[in-house]
Amino acid sequence: MKLWKRICSLLCVMTLSAAMLTGCSTGEVTSSPSSADAVSEAASSDAEAGEASEPEETSSETSSEAEPADDVTIRIGALKGPTGLGMLQLMQEANDGEKPYEFTLAGAADELTGKITTGELDAVALPTNSAAALYNKTEGQLQIAMVNTLGVLYLVTYGDTEITSIADLAGKTVYSSGQGTVAEYAFNYILSANGLEAGTDVTVEYKTEHAEIATLMASGQADIAVLPQPFVTQATSQNPDLKVALNLTEEWDKAADGASILTMGCLVVRREFAEENKEAFNAFLDDYKESVEFVNANPAEAAVISGEVDLIGAAVAEKAIPECNIVYIDGEEMKEKLPGFLQILYDANPQSVGGAMPGDDFYYEK
Repeated sequence: MKLWKRICSLLCVMTLSAAMLTGCSTGEVTSSPSSADAVSEAASSDAEAGEASEPEETSSETSSEAEPADDVTIRIGALKGPTGLGMLQLMQEANDGEKPYEFTLAGAADELTGKITTGELDAVALPTNSAAALYNKTEGQLQIAMVNTLGVLYLVTYGDTEITSIADLAGKTVYSSGQGTVAEYAFNYILSANGLEAGTDVTVEYKTEHAEIATLMASGQADIAVLPQPFVTQATSQNPDLKVALNLTEEWDKAADGASILTMGCLVVRREFAEENKEAFNAFLDDYKESVEFVNANPAEAAVISGEVDLIGAAVAEKAIPECNIVYIDGEEMKEKLPGFLQILYDANPQSVGGAMPGDDFYYEK
């Protein structure tokens, strides 16, 4: 009888150890489809482990308290571009198992918008107008948590072409991509503020891809173009005859005269997730802020991480990071600075922000 009790005790210890191992999870960065199923399985394993390890003589009452922040895995989506750069330290910490974050990287925004609306992701980095459009589409089920990128648009010229002000564009042809996006609305707004009208005073030739514009510029087939980072860095690195003529973020600031700032990228979160895991999500935002500070202070080190996680190649990232206006703006400052920008987009085309200006509940509060 004593031997049987010892065997039972040993089996209980082994079962508990196995359950604890099953319940552990670490973050990761992946370019593959969302790991929602894996997260669900891990949550199921955690529940089973809790039941298996609970002694029979304890109370059957279940605690209704939320899980501690360290026990919540946050699934984050990021674009392979400037809006993902501020997260590089977080991505490294996730890969090292130091933080409970899982990253999904994508080449286009629509790859991420579908995943957050279906609940496969908890938060995603997107263009700010896309955030407003999703808020309207989901009837307020998504919120903007912070602004992570200001303007990344630049006017690039080839050879002897001299452009020192927006006024110099009169009568010129400018190549650009992103028709129907922030790139078009921002450029048109800047032109209008300087007394010029696209299609009348300035010819704007739109191409489908940023890379196509960069190729035209690098080969000398286009003299003037609007390009975002990191394509500016790629193009100017390939051809020494290319140069940055104007920083369109600075030109926006002149045009807006303090009424708004060019806020191009942000982080969107599912309202339900944020409400149910407020402590964990706020801790993530604190980590995010530290990551932004790290990236801006250490572009070379951050660039190495960028190459390792396949966000942007290390050589290009190191040169591009200082020009990408990576920021962390949340709370009252975000609520103060973002509406003016969205209003300008709405005035240009209401559908650019989903047909209506978002309400006050669009802005997440820590």
